[in-house]
Amino acid sequence: MVLFVVVELVLEPLAMCNVPLFKCPIRDPLPILHKYYKSGDLLIAGIMSQIYMAINPLTFQKCPSEELFDDLFNFDPIRTYHASMELLSTQGRFIPNYKSDTQNHPVAVITGPNSDICLFAAAMLCFYKIPQISYGSAPRTDNKKQSVFFHQMFPNQAHQIMGILHILLYFRWMWIGVISIGDETGELFVQDMVPMLSQNGICFDFIGTMPPIGFSSELFQGMAEGAEMYRIIMGSTANVLVLHGEIQTMIVLRCFLQLPEVEDIPIKATAKIWIMTAQMDFTSLPLQRDWDISFIHGAISFAIHSVELSGFRKFLQEKNIHSEKDDGFIRDFWQQAFLCSFSDSPVDEKDGEICTGEEKLEALPVSVFETTTTANSYSIYNGVYAVAHALQAMQSSRLKSTATGHGGRWNHLYQEWWQLHHFLRSVSFNNSAGESISFDQNGEIVTEFDIVNWVTFPNQSFLRIKVGKTDSKVPPDKMIIIHDNTIVWPTMFNQVQPLSVCNEKCPAGYSKRKKEGESFCCYDCLACPPGKISNEKDMNECSQCPEGQYPSKDQTLCLPKDISFLSYGEPLGISLATVALSFSFITALVLGIFIKHQETPIVKANNRDLTYTLLLSLLLSFLGVLLFIGQPEKWTCLLRQTAFGIIFSVAVSCVLAKTVLVVLAFMATKPGSRMRRFVGKKMSSSIVLACSLLQATICTVWLATSSPFPAFDMNSMTDKIIIECNEGSATMFYCALSFLGFLAIISFTVAFFARKLPDSFNEAKFITFSMLVFCSVWVSFVPTYLSTKGKSMVAVEIFSILASSAGLLGCIFSPKCYIILLRPELNKKEHLIKTKN
Repeated sequence: MVLFVVVELVLEPLAMCNVPLFKCPIRDPLPILHKYYKSGDLLIAGIMSQIYMAINPLTFQKCPSEELFDDLFNFDPIRTYHASMELLSTQGRFIPNYKSDTQNHPVAVITGPNSDICLFAAAMLCFYKIPQISYGSAPRTDNKKQSVFFHQMFPNQAHQIMGILHILLYFRWMWIGVISIGDETGELFVQDMVPMLSQNGICFDFIGTMPPIGFSSELFQGMAEGAEMYRIIMGSTANVLVLHGEIQTMIVLRCFLQLPEVEDIPIKATAKIWIMTAQMDFTSLPLQRDWDISFIHGAISFAIHSVELSGFRKFLQEKNIHSEKDDGFIRDFWQQAFLCSFSDSPVDEKDGEICTGEEKLEALPVSVFETTTTANSYSIYNGVYAVAHALQAMQSSRLKSTATGHGGRWNHLYQEWWQLHHFLRSVSFNNSAGESISFDQNGEIVTEFDIVNWVTFPNQSFLRIKVGKTDSKVPPDKMIIIHDNTIVWPTMFNQVQPLSVCNEKCPAGYSKRKKEGESFCCYDCLACPPGKISNEKDMNECSQCPEGQYPSKDQTLCLPKDISFLSYGEPLGISLATVALSFSFITALVLGIFIKHQETPIVKANNRDLTYTLLLSLLLSFLGVLLFIGQPEKWTCLLRQTAFGIIFSVAVSCVLAKTVLVVLAFMATKPGSRMRRFVGKKMSSSIVLACSLLQATICTVWLATSSPFPAFDMNSMTDKIIIECNEGSATMFYCALSFLGFLAIISFTVAFFARKLPDSFNEAKFITFSMLVFCSVWVSFVPTYLSTKGKSMVAVEIFSILASSAGLLGCIFSPKCYIILLRPELNKKEHLIKTKN
């Protein structure tokens, strides 16, 4: 038979006397306020605290006495050590390490709900190798001698921190505040959590601690620190706050959040999402009974997985004070819960009600007492049954040293109780709710966390609704299962999932730039530089578009570039082709006129063959423009510049030959001049052939060494791919162009000096003007050509060819056509002779 004895513990602070020690009488320590014993073969003990009381300030003006029972708040280690040693003493006699009876020996101790109680109790119990089942907060210690005897009903803290991380990532809450209790457990929580969250891109607006409250009197002394914490919380831009605490933390938190009403703090409360750890629970002092609890409306918390135990609610509902007459704890609780006093107790005049004992627990607000199976209740229940199953396994094992006898009693003198640890580690059973219970190799219960959503109501009641759970057996990125559509958010968020970021996400088309001296979650948004895009929100850098694409106007996506070349299907191409064909027709017409009137003096003057050659070259130059229009092909690229260079060289050399002939003819008319022998077709032909062959040689070398070819220019224009003729060798291109310019300058110079020679059909002055136009066009061509790209560059060259060719055609041949067609009387030999005379 296994019976369960509970030592219900209310701890008091230890005060040092400020009077000489000898004046304080030496006596037994103050008795534990509430303790219960029931004899049995085997005992499962419990050391825990469930009571909080308001106190009077500690003045250290008197020695500890029973009067200090009213000065209770914190779990003091002295009282825990006392309770632990009392378990090791004979019942009724406080003599540590002495038990005169073989019964009433504790085989295991259940401790909680605070980690401090577990650690303080372990300091005593570990010497006796007594298994310790801790519920509530999971103790953490570097003392291996103590930790080996821990069996925790609370999963490893790392699992909870991982759950917090995934909740933050699930809701995309990247900017949070953290509040922890100001003790070692809070420090360890922050040390474990901050690096993990930071590595996953979550930043902290602040990391604060709640002022440590060692005594109840310090609750009011810490108001100043609480006011500052309140300012930080409400002034934070983070909408999500992670709160780590223990069972008493809710009391302290409610006091701090009550400060604005008490001390008139001029800070407006803002909506916050509280994410609370599983160590916390809803507890309050009697004076907090009527305080508003709406601050936890919409909060999300973790809780040890629990289910409703069959019969538990009914057990509580049937609880009454008459059946627990000797239970001082129930009596105290009854008075505080129902705001009444029993007839044999002094009646508080303010309340003025007498407890009848018929009051029903189910009538109490949830904020005062919950009749459901809470996580702590469920953990204690499972802990007790884990010990029972381990004892049963130990009894039936072959390792027991003695057999039972004398009515089935165990011989405790010969039992090696340290062996129970082995059976607790390996225990596995299904509880009455059908849940599987077991421990891992570290003595931690194998269970998961429930994710709970808190919903409050105007009548100060609340519900804890399970909206998800954690699952440590799946990959980390899938460890939480959450039904976000069932979550109730704080009222100020209008039932819309809130955001919690340092600043709004940078839109597409922008990139992030870190703010100096601030967290990496805080940044400015800069527009992408020209040529780059960002197609998602919150991009760290803008990216270059792939080759063949260009950024959209808002720089949010890449668009395919259009193919660009001067085509016959666009207005510019059509216009230039039309002009080229028109001038070709005019040139052909002029050539026809000259052939028709080839025997007239004006046609014969200055070498008729040169005239025909010049007109043919001009005709070809106009037609050659068509090579520049249309999509560049290999053959067109080869012919464009070389044909242009050679044809123009022929045309300019013809002009030069004409000018030279005029000069030589004038010089030959002088008596005794030897220039007469140079005047003739051989001279003009030599000039044209020499100049044309030299340009042809340049073009041949060009084609042989680095010929032009079709190419795609991806970069010159943002939104277009230019198909162009790459000149191959820019040097050879400019050599050909320079030679042409050299011929033009020589022609212009010679014509300029011969412009005033007396002759009726003197072409020198017309050639001078034509070469002035020619040179002007090509001097302006070079800088314009270099400053344009794509089809515009091609159009500039076409325009230059058309303009310079038209200049030669118009300036040289329009006066002659005028005479031939409109003034035929001037186109006679008699007129020529008359003019010479």
